[in-house]
Amino acid sequence: MTSTLSRRAFLTRSAVIGCSAAASPLLTPVSLAAAPWDMRLVVIILRGGMDGLDAVRPLGDPEFATWRPTLSTARDKQDPDLNGFFGLHPALASVHPLWQAGELSFVHAASTPYRVKRSHFDGQDLLEAGTISMAGVRDGWLNRTLQQVPGIEMRTAFALGRGDQKVLLGPAQVSDWVPGADMEISPQAIRLAERIMEDDPEFHAAFSEALMLSEEVDSPATGAPAYRSLRQDMSEISGKSAHVRISQYAADRLREETRVVSFSLNGWDTHNNQKRTLGPALNRLSTSILTLKDGLGPDIWQKTAIVAMTEFGRTVRQNGTGGTDHGTGGAMVLAGGAIRGGHVFGDWPGLEEADLYARRDLMPTTDVRAPAAWIIRAMTGLDRSTLERTVFPGLEMGADRGYLA
Repeated sequence: MTSTLSRRAFLTRSAVIGCSAAASPLLTPVSLAAAPWDMRLVVIILRGGMDGLDAVRPLGDPEFATWRPTLSTARDKQDPDLNGFFGLHPALASVHPLWQAGELSFVHAASTPYRVKRSHFDGQDLLEAGTISMAGVRDGWLNRTLQQVPGIEMRTAFALGRGDQKVLLGPAQVSDWVPGADMEISPQAIRLAERIMEDDPEFHAAFSEALMLSEEVDSPATGAPAYRSLRQDMSEISGKSAHVRISQYAADRLREETRVVSFSLNGWDTHNNQKRTLGPALNRLSTSILTLKDGLGPDIWQKTAIVAMTEFGRTVRQNGTGGTDHGTGGAMVLAGGAIRGGHVFGDWPGLEEADLYARRDLMPTTDVRAPAAWIIRAMTGLDRSTLERTVFPGLEMGADRGYLA
């Protein structure tokens, strides 16, 4: 449990959780909180800057192929189509049936208010704080939501892996759960290494890829050991991948008293060889969503909204190493039986160079906080002024786009 949150604590709280917190390099803490309403909210933080242009491809925009001549531009008849203009990355094919069933939507050209250095750490801080700056911030926007609702009690909570779920840090009662596992490198060491490498995009991406590969299990075809350069795979302990365990545990709790869940998936920093590195991350996201659906059961699934968001998108132009660099506008993923599916929300800004932010990035047309605020309003009944002034200070929610069914 936490009370106030200093900048230093915002970055280092994992130190007090214990060494076993580094069970998986691809997942940061998961937290749950009980609440006196019936809807369930799952917030998934996609750390590293997901390329929304590759995940939800604007194949109908004629400029897309110009910017990415060898990356994510070809329309294949096997690739999942959304609405004739947008198509899904093939790694998201497993969740395409949710789109067809009206249980999956996206928000494109979305971003936080962050526009300065395109730093992972600053971007993630603002994403989870839900503010326009970090000055004086002591809590995350999900915790501030809980602070506004009477009857909140501590129920079941967990934190898994390195770092914190800052979005839930604050005075409202939230517990953390950390699965026990030995580790070969501490979460603090990983955090330090990432900070040192942040100014070298290729080095940072290589380190991120090494962490991602360290999560791979033995090859099902050969049985040969896969990548374990940094630590023993958590799946050896549980028999299942870490993100599957997280999702199953979360579903179990959400069938009971828990109403709010937050966890993170890493591996989205695709500076190099994006065709190889983005697919596994999207597969983990798809599997997490489908595991939640299966674990919740049809009745609870119909009351559930899943919101996946990232700190920023990536450049429109592919770089010289087959990847994309830190950008601005990106995409959000909305899933669940409570979501009004089958829509790509947001105003498409176009990909002409004059339409881009700083003539390099997808221009944001939606503040990521607005869809989250409208979903919270429907879930908790909080009034608009509370959401715009307290939960998300400085937000103008705009018109309700109808994110919920």
